Amino acid sequence: MSTEGASLVAGAKQWASYYGDFPNGVEGAVLTAPLRCRAAWDANDAEGFASLFIDNGSMLVGDNQLMSRDEIRSYLGELFAGPYKGSRLALEFSEIQVVSESMALAVSVGGVVYADAAALAPGDNVRIMWVVVKQDGDWRIASYQSSPVTG
Repeated sequence: MSTEGASLVAGAKQWASYYGDFPNGVEGAVLTAPLRCRAAWDANDAEGFASLFIDNGSMLVGDNQLMSRDEIRSYLGELFAGPYKGSRLALEFSEIQVVSESMALAVSVGGVVYADAAALAPGDNVRIMWVVVKQDGDWRIASYQSSPVTG
C-alpha cells in the first residue's frame, strides 16, 4: 500500500473510533452532526461549524448565549483568529437518547485542545449537551450547551 493509501486508512480508522459505542443505526446517524462540528472545529472553520446548526440554532458556551448561525460564526471566527487558532476538539460520547424520529440528545465529555498542547488539559474538561434534529433528511444541531466538569 502506498504511503498516501496508508494515511487514508489510518485516518478512516481514527474517525471510526470517534463513534465509540454508537457506530451504527440511528445513534450513529445522530452522531454525524456533532462529529461534523468537530471536523469543522478541527479545521478552525467557523463558517462550516455554524452551517451545521438549524436556522435558529443556539450555542451556550461559558457565559455566551449565541442565538443564530451568524452569532456562532462571528464568535468562533474571533476565537479561531485568536486564542483558539490551531485548536481542536477532543470529545467522547457517553449517551445518546433518541426522543423521536426527528430529535435526539447526545452527551459528550471533552473540550478544546489548544494548538501547543498534545492533549486536553485536566481543568479544561467540559460536558456538552447536543440537541440534534433531523431536517430535510439530515441530522443538524439545534442546540449546543457546554458546562465545565469539576470534581
